Amino acid sequence: MTPVVVVGNGPVGQTTALLLARWGVPAVVLDSRAERDAIGSRSICQQRDVLDIWRSVGAGEQITAEGLTWRTARTFYQDTELFAVDLPSTGTLPPFVNLSQSRTEEILDSWIARQPLIDVRWDHHVTGLDQDADGVTVTCVNGQVLRASYVVLCAGARADALRSALGVTFEGRSFDDQFLICDISADLPGWAHERRFYFDPPWNPGRQVLIHPCPGSTFRIDWQVPADYSAETDDLDGRIRQIIGDAEYSVIWKSVYRFHSRVASRMRVGRVLLAGDCAHLMAPFGARGLNSGVADAENAAWKIAFVLQGKSAGDLLETYHVERHAAALENLAVTTETMNFLVPQDDAQRRRRLSVLERARHDPSVHSEVNSGRLSAPFPYRSSPLTSGTHPAAGRLVPERCRSFCRDGVQVIRESAALGVRPGEMWVIRPDAYVAAVATSSAELNAALSSLLLVSVYQG
Repeated sequence: MTPVVVVGNGPVGQTTALLLARWGVPAVVLDSRAERDAIGSRSICQQRDVLDIWRSVGAGEQITAEGLTWRTARTFYQDTELFAVDLPSTGTLPPFVNLSQSRTEEILDSWIARQPLIDVRWDHHVTGLDQDADGVTVTCVNGQVLRASYVVLCAGARADALRSALGVTFEGRSFDDQFLICDISADLPGWAHERRFYFDPPWNPGRQVLIHPCPGSTFRIDWQVPADYSAETDDLDGRIRQIIGDAEYSVIWKSVYRFHSRVASRMRVGRVLLAGDCAHLMAPFGARGLNSGVADAENAAWKIAFVLQGKSAGDLLETYHVERHAAALENLAVTTETMNFLVPQDDAQRRRRLSVLERARHDPSVHSEVNSGRLSAPFPYRSSPLTSGTHPAAGRLVPERCRSFCRDGVQVIRESAALGVRPGEMWVIRPDAYVAAVATSSAELNAALSSLLLVSVYQG
């Protein structure tokens, strides 16, 4: 079988390769870097459904065990704590874990190393993707030329040349304010399981600060800073001292970046699928970047595998664009609403933000309007061509406790109390554990199966 080429060896590319290998599809992973970045928190919040996907390829238990789940979210305005929210824990996995992206990548690498169907090649900067009826010719700047059945482009936000060559635009906006990120090691009693969000604190007036606990007594601090911020002239020690006082600390990593809100015009161009930051960029509040990228990877992997193995027609791949582009647009809308609250764009937004924060000091009913980010959640495929019927479960991800037996192919399930299947119902579950349909007759069942499989005759 001609391998799938995955361009980009970050978490989305790693996950894509592991999932393809799980389906028996060989993958070659190309990365332009000479080696992996050794440190840096970067994307730290890994959501439950992503942990579950990683569990399906062997890595989920270790990432979960090493990660840290904070239990309380505290929100402050100036020098006042507005409210604290305690997060419930349900299911076999936590709602999320905080773990540095660098460590997550190391764990995924360890599982890739055990997989003979995955070939990782560093220092392979891809410059050309030439498609024909049978595959894709991949050209690298080092002179290497590879042949691929399909390409999953996980090359990150800066893949402008490849997007442009595919005729894909990357419309959206970039925010002027910068964000300073600093990972520190410190002993801060009482902070190890709390996330703290500060609106307009006295020590960062007019802007925000976010503090996330991470494993091993480390903390990530995000400061919103002006567009003209200079790391060379900044008093970083003074910034940190304003937060942690006289506690001893050491800086592990720091970076400055701007937030972007962009979505690719197409996430599938022939035999090339775009995933992760290559396909969508959004503010990190709510942790919808990496988490949605891993969902891209799962959606792409099973569909490519089914087409290559002759289980489904090639046009199944167009549903990757339909489903994941819709998910990206929703995530963009949610994160844009958050950014408009955090960084108001006009006088009306500034007045509303000030009103909400002032009223929230004394009125608990206003707390829900304080927007510091809406946590990532699985996107329902209600409008997908693979989803049929009006049942409330159609297009939704099945509960976590039921997913392990759903990821080995298309399943038809009857009378399952765990899922809530009623007598006379037949639930069609996709290989990514989404409900494609709830059928009550053989005709409805065949119609649902035919959207997924080439052979779908069901007698029953």
